[in-house]
Amino acid sequence: MKYRTFGKLGIQGSAFGLGCMRFNGAASGDSVIDEQKAVSLIRRAIDGGVTYLDTAYVYLDRTSEIVLGKALQDGYRDKVTIATKMPAEHVHNRAEMEDLLAEELKKLQTDHIDFYLMHGINREKWEYFKSIGAPEFFEEMKKAGKIRYKCFSFHGPYEDFEYIIQDNDWDMVQIQYNFMDVNSQAGTKGLKLAGSLGIPVVIMEGLLGGRLAKAPENVQALYDAFPVKRSPVEWAFRWLCNHPEIATVLSGCNEEGQIDDNLRIFDTVEPGIMSEEELKLMDDVRQAYLSRTKIGCTGCRYCMPCPNGVNIPGIFSAWNDVALYNAEPSEHYGLREIRSNDQGADHCVECGACESACPQNLPIIEKLKEAWKELGG
Repeated sequence: MKYRTFGKLGIQGSAFGLGCMRFNGAASGDSVIDEQKAVSLIRRAIDGGVTYLDTAYVYLDRTSEIVLGKALQDGYRDKVTIATKMPAEHVHNRAEMEDLLAEELKKLQTDHIDFYLMHGINREKWEYFKSIGAPEFFEEMKKAGKIRYKCFSFHGPYEDFEYIIQDNDWDMVQIQYNFMDVNSQAGTKGLKLAGSLGIPVVIMEGLLGGRLAKAPENVQALYDAFPVKRSPVEWAFRWLCNHPEIATVLSGCNEEGQIDDNLRIFDTVEPGIMSEEELKLMDDVRQAYLSRTKIGCTGCRYCMPCPNGVNIPGIFSAWNDVALYNAEPSEHYGLREIRSNDQGADHCVECGACESACPQNLPIIEKLKEAWKELGG
């Protein structure tokens, strides 16, 4: 296992961090199916050199922390650092923050949390956390020894990230990043900004929830033609670990073989490992994925709100995702949300309000029909 320095903190951590959100193949909203198996997987990773374990209060229907706490008995807690998170929707005042942290410590069976994160924030959630005194609470808990580092995980536009990271004295940040997300969310600009501030960066969604683990035909052809043969998973992780700003790359595993494969990959990676030819390959792979795009919707939302409740940008985003990554529509989280909220294209009455507002003059009505048909109607 390769180990990397966590920026200004000066501590060492494993390049492979175990994500504890998808044990036994369960979706993030489901509970752990087989605790004994999950405990075995966690300990297998730690025995292989993993020192960074990431969970959250809400993962696996609030059971992830419990299982991790069980896995860290018998001396395993002393070998690792734990990251868990405070969700904004579960706290409204100081007392609730105290109660939630106490509950998490109890579940994890520990007296302190190493990396404590404000969970999945954007600018709006950050302002909310400030309004209830979360930054001060985190500082007090550091002084009390209940948490070691004050952190946040991020989902939002770069502008929000730039504001948040400079608005407080953070110890670590966690962002979504992979070779397809160079210009999405915090993106490469956010990664570089954090690095310039000495703030270590932990990566989530390095495989885009598994979408980059199995390449579609036109992408696989590029991998196959390259002189060095590696799996799509290994290429994706090597590309990430090439960045010196990255402290740890999270990977969720639900089988022993996945743990072992990650241990092998992360025993060979370090900053600057990618050659110019390999970096060119990954640029070509990105373009090959993008060539599968169905519609050039940028998500500007000028078409919204639809007077009939159709989630136009959401449908187009799901359509592109399914096409880019050769995914099953039924497995797309955003599409499931659209269906459950009754925001499907079957509500379109072809009023044309969206097309008159679209700055790209997209044939929205026609493409909505096509998208909804291909996504299962």
